[in-house]
Amino acid sequence: MSHTHTKNHFHIVFSTRGRRKLISKRMQPELWAYMAGICKNVGIWVHAIGGIEDHVHALIELPVAIPLPKAVNLLKSNSSRFMNRRGRFSWQEGYASFSVSASNIPAVKRYVLNQEPHHRKMSFEDEIFALLKKHGVEFDPKYVLG
Repeated sequence: MSHTHTKNHFHIVFSTRGRRKLISKRMQPELWAYMAGICKNVGIWVHAIGGIEDHVHALIELPVAIPLPKAVNLLKSNSSRFMNRRGRFSWQEGYASFSVSASNIPAVKRYVLNQEPHHRKMSFEDEIFALLKKHGVEFDPKYVLG
């Protein structure tokens, strides 16, 4: 094959350090847009970014030249600097990431964009454990939430 052809979709989830509610409802649209801008600047396609006061979900498509850890580092470090201009802010140390098939993009996009109603019924802790189990990720609960 003379050319490289890829589609790498990821659903990424990470929270604020200690799951503190540092992302106000007023600030969320600005932060999500800023994060989308970070992605656009490096060639990452954003399908959706959303979340609530203590965590964010991003549904992205990575180009072949950007590995997942680098993409997450770019998102977290740059958005953290952006948020620190408004007060003390930091993200958790790690993240969760799940590959998404092209046929599931619409459903995952709806999920990412509807976090507020979703979290009226389920806590972040329950959500992240459910996502890890659904995707068959082995984990120790004492390390998932920091």
